[in-house]
Amino acid sequence: MQAPTRTPATLRLEDFPYRLSDNVRFADLDPNQHVNNAVYATYFETGRVTLMKDRSYGLMPSGVGWIMVRLDMHFRAELRWPGTIEVGLGVSKFGRTSVTFDQVVFSEGICVASAQSVSVLIDEITRKPTQLTEEIIAKLQPWLRRGLPGRDQRAGVKPAAPASRPRDRRARRSP
Repeated sequence: MQAPTRTPATLRLEDFPYRLSDNVRFADLDPNQHVNNAVYATYFETGRVTLMKDRSYGLMPSGVGWIMVRLDMHFRAELRWPGTIEVGLGVSKFGRTSVTFDQVVFSEGICVASAQSVSVLIDEITRKPTQLTEEIIAKLQPWLRRGLPGRDQRAGVKPAAPASRPRDRRARRSP
């Protein structure tokens, strides 16, 4: 029997170790007088970029950069102006070349939106994905999301596999 998992309704800001505050701006509103759905992508971006680009955290070694390859958002409640928000972020998974972040936006103690994003480490010259280094993984440890059942501290990191031949990515048809 598996342990029960935390449902989205029980998201807690405390489970997201990287946090920042921001204001809801009048310009964030749509004709319905609530924050437009597209603005949430900016809130989430602010959380990711503020963490990743801050040189004091050491997440931007020379010669590499980060690109976001996926963003899945869930809108949970209306957010109106005026107001303030708390943006929370936590690392939920490491891939070979990627980091998955769980993110939330809270206002007045209520989770108004959540997201999961995937960022890939790339070589700045070739623009190709490059393997996460042990140093980057170690420097992301303080930002691991709390409250995820059944996950060890390294969140699924696997040792580098030997090079293999590329997979055939062409569409396959059923016989």
